[in-house]
Amino acid sequence: MRIAKRFGLVFAWLTGLLFTFAAICSNHPFMMPLRGSPYGVLLAASIAVMAALSKLGFWKRAGLAGRWLVLLWCLPPLSMLSARASFEITRHRVIRTDAMLAESLGRHFVVGYSSFDEVARLAERGLIAGIYVSKGNVAKREPQVIKAEIAALQERRRRAGLPPLIVAADQEGGVVSHLSPPLTRLPSLASLAELSPEARVKKAEEFGRTHGRELSSLGVTLDFAPVLDLKPKARRTRFDLNTMISERAISEDPAVVSSIALSYVHGLESTGVGATVKHFPGLGRVGSDTHLVSADLDTPIEELEASDWRPFKDVLKASRAQLMIGHVRLTAIDPARPASHSKAVIDGIIRKAWNYQGVIITDDLVMGAVYGRNICTVVVEALNAGVDLLLVAFDSQQFYRIFACASDAAEHNRLDLEMLRDSDARLAQNFPKVSPSPISTPADARPTGE
Repeated sequence: MRIAKRFGLVFAWLTGLLFTFAAICSNHPFMMPLRGSPYGVLLAASIAVMAALSKLGFWKRAGLAGRWLVLLWCLPPLSMLSARASFEITRHRVIRTDAMLAESLGRHFVVGYSSFDEVARLAERGLIAGIYVSKGNVAKREPQVIKAEIAALQERRRRAGLPPLIVAADQEGGVVSHLSPPLTRLPSLASLAELSPEARVKKAEEFGRTHGRELSSLGVTLDFAPVLDLKPKARRTRFDLNTMISERAISEDPAVVSSIALSYVHGLESTGVGATVKHFPGLGRVGSDTHLVSADLDTPIEELEASDWRPFKDVLKASRAQLMIGHVRLTAIDPARPASHSKAVIDGIIRKAWNYQGVIITDDLVMGAVYGRNICTVVVEALNAGVDLLLVAFDSQQFYRIFACASDAAEHNRLDLEMLRDSDARLAQNFPKVSPSPISTPADARPTGE
């Protein structure tokens, strides 16, 4: 009996600590699966345990340890309420952003969504430039319903006097076919690598046209494809939950990647849907999953230029494709920060050395490789480095925190206005209905640092 009682006490302490940790972290993106009903269960369980402990006399008769245990079980409800209040305050503040500032900063954000009403409000107020349509938005829904929803968002933008939304999706083929169903699930582009050169070009362009027609029929305007990372030459030994680059990459031969990817992009573009090549500076040599943790690319620049980066340069030069930049640290250039917010990489290599003046979008800012850092520093450094679009896809709730970071930086003159003007020009060129920035600012204003 005494052993069982001790076991029960230990279990109550450990469970209380676990519940408290979950409650404190309830706004973190990795806790997203627990939001909603699971957190309601956690809240109810915490209150029930707290009441049971009090009824059993832990507060009055179990001494100091008993009182501490009761107080521990008070923490989960209080922490959840505090986290929710913090989120609501940030959301209210973002929604009420001055219209001029909202439009100026909002043109740099593409967000995922789970609530139509919520994303419609962001779209109408100019707080976002685009939406990311995920498998959660299309699951078990008819294509005409999806099309009508996207059309309704575009109509709300039109009535608000704002440019059309960018509507992005992840439809690579193979394991990353997020809109299948309802769209056709095509094989990965890697399946074409063994064909003859003529056959692979023809088939890749056909794949691009098929994806483009089907995406366009829903109202999608931008595809986050193709993958240009080289296929790893050695078998991956890491525990890879998300990247799956061995399956998604086309080939280990840069020439084969360029040929297939460029043909796919041309097919996609022929339907009016834009392409986005990814994930510069490349994931093929990286041994960590950037969805979860930081990752380093230690290869010399000369070797990367001669191999891994050839497909990026080939496709960007011969198409209108945009570039997605990943959260890998290119240690030979900037060992302190991932490429996605490194000015040395973005402005130094891509803009100046390569002379690429198209649109650059980050990989999802909710990924562990950057979200685990100071996300406000990441946002400001990315914009100041010359990134045009910031992607917030996995957990749309994080948009409010991330936008607030940009808003605070703008109000405290920490954004490089020259970089923003250049970005506005690129966005206007690639999305012609995007107007110049409405913000009037001193021409010599410079960021004071984050």
